Amino acid sequence: MSPEPSAEVLISAAELLKFLGGRGGQEYRAVTVRRESQGKKAVWAEVSPYLFTLRGEVVEATGPSGQTRQLSPERFLEVFGSSLFRPAEATGRMTDLGPLFGA
Repeated sequence: MSPEPSAEVLISAAELLKFLGGRGGQEYRAVTVRRESQGKKAVWAEVSPYLFTLRGEVVEATGPSGQTRQLSPERFLEVFGSSLFRPAEATGRMTDLGPLFGA
């Protein structure tokens, strides 16, 4: 279920993982969405906000409950593979200094 070309921009879990890959150590907020209704009245409704940080090969995912889990890239895709997200937004929180020094 992908958005129509004229619809709002949404990203897949694989695209989010790739996005995070170039920004290790930085925290991003991404909201899962689902399609509600049918036809021309269909809208993308927000479901759950998540915070994501890629540290090395591990994705730290903090869900709506505030619980953080560490997921391998493979496990991340298993958990979120069928999800669509609004584009990720930086929270301004850095979990380490690696990105500042190109590491």
